Amino acid sequence: MRIIDRIALFLLVVGGLNWGLVGLFRFDLVAWICGGSESVISRIVYVLVALSALWSISLFFKRNELLEPET
Repeated sequence: MRIIDRIALFLLVVGGLNWGLVGLFRFDLVAWICGGSESVISRIVYVLVALSALWSISLFFKRNELLEPET
């Protein structure tokens, strides 16, 4: 797994946990850590999570080297 795939996965986990907290407890962890949902740092984190989600779409179409032999 390439490093960019791991970074995207990490950011998706952060985003998923954050949305889970928002849904269950109305608590935005990213906003709390970064000083509010309107802060520049929070917005950067939100954009990075969105970009990692877009990047992860490509993982559906990657050949899995362990399962699919090269043709």
